[in-house]
Amino acid sequence: MIANAMNRSASRRRILVTLAGILALALAVPVHAQGSDKLTLRQAITLALQNSRDLKVARMQYTVALNEVGIDRAAFLPNLYTGSGAAYTNGFPSVGGQAPAAFQVNYNQVLFNPLLKGDQHAAEERAKNQKLEADRVRDDVEVRTATAYLELGKVRHSLELMRTEQASGEKILEVIRERVAANQELPIEVTRQQLGGARIQERIVELEDRDQALSDQLRDLTGLPDDRSMEVEAEDPTLTASLSSALSDSELINLAIQNDRGIEEAANERAAREHILHGAKWSYFPTVSLVAQYSLLTKSNGYLDFYKNFDRNNVAVGVQVTIPIFAAKTHANLVLARSEMSLADLNLGVKRQQVRVDVREKARNVRELDAKREVARLDLQLAQEGLNLSQAKFDQGRATLQEIEQARLDESEKWVGFLDADFARQQAQLVLLEATGQLAKVFQ
Repeated sequence: MIANAMNRSASRRRILVTLAGILALALAVPVHAQGSDKLTLRQAITLALQNSRDLKVARMQYTVALNEVGIDRAAFLPNLYTGSGAAYTNGFPSVGGQAPAAFQVNYNQVLFNPLLKGDQHAAEERAKNQKLEADRVRDDVEVRTATAYLELGKVRHSLELMRTEQASGEKILEVIRERVAANQELPIEVTRQQLGGARIQERIVELEDRDQALSDQLRDLTGLPDDRSMEVEAEDPTLTASLSSALSDSELINLAIQNDRGIEEAANERAAREHILHGAKWSYFPTVSLVAQYSLLTKSNGYLDFYKNFDRNNVAVGVQVTIPIFAAKTHANLVLARSEMSLADLNLGVKRQQVRVDVREKARNVRELDAKREVARLDLQLAQEGLNLSQAKFDQGRATLQEIEQARLDESEKWVGFLDADFARQQAQLVLLEATGQLAKVFQ
């Protein structure tokens, strides 16, 4: 008997272990499937940066700007040309001041030309602006992706709440109909409740359409296929921690001035104008170029008739110095460069002041939205506590079903209001992070 009992106990243990294993496997499969479709905020931004066509165009434009600088730099590098031709001459054997040659090689390299060098340095400074434009496009992609992602999370959470609110409204409608049938309510209350239900349905339809639009936008940004369902998070903890870091207005202004790309572009343009002005000042001095030429002259042009000593192989190597004696254009270039330099200084100062005003406005907007979010949070907390009290009364038989469902409706409405306030604050803080140059650090 004891042996049989022990065998039965062992059999039960084996059955329980087997069932537990099957249950664990069954639970693990859907979790894995959901995880494969889960898209975090950082994953979305990484995919968007990899697939953004606008960012690829901006980077290619920066490459084009660098190649344009190479053209200006080429004048100071060796340039070697060769060619051949044929010409008929009658009289002195010359074509355009040069002797006709069967074969000719020319070498040219600028050694000192302040005006050309100033243009080269100015092009290098302006190419930096194209790099800044690529960085601005990158930030824009990050902001658009983060905004679409966070709004999609907010919309889906709101949809869940509105559907819960719809279910509560239907329960209240049934209670009201029963009370009307018992002559305890006026028929108008049924119509009033139906109107409330229609408004909830209208809001649900709007949220479903917004869900679809944001999903399409996020797929377009990230390059995800249309047939893949996306699960998003309503809020990113790391992002929230970064957004919550409080800085004074002076610290925000300093960060904005240090990182604002508009100011950097204005500073680069000022540096470009400074290089041009420097070149214009030095253009009163001589320019120096290294030149060389080799020509293989022909005998058919009558050189033997004009020269007693004729050598078909001609080589000339030297330095060409051009000394300006009177050049009206040089003075005009200098006057223009000085006026453009003054304009660049003014633009830089104006840009700095605009950034100060703009950052103060963005910081004030964030503070106001923080306060609105706190009000919405407390309003939601109050509704939740009221729902708990109604539930306790209902459990004790001191509240009706209509009262507790109405409390659930109020709580759902406060939830939606809180989600809207929270998303508005997130949008404002993303804009402030972009303005102060901290956006890339958050999404690293």
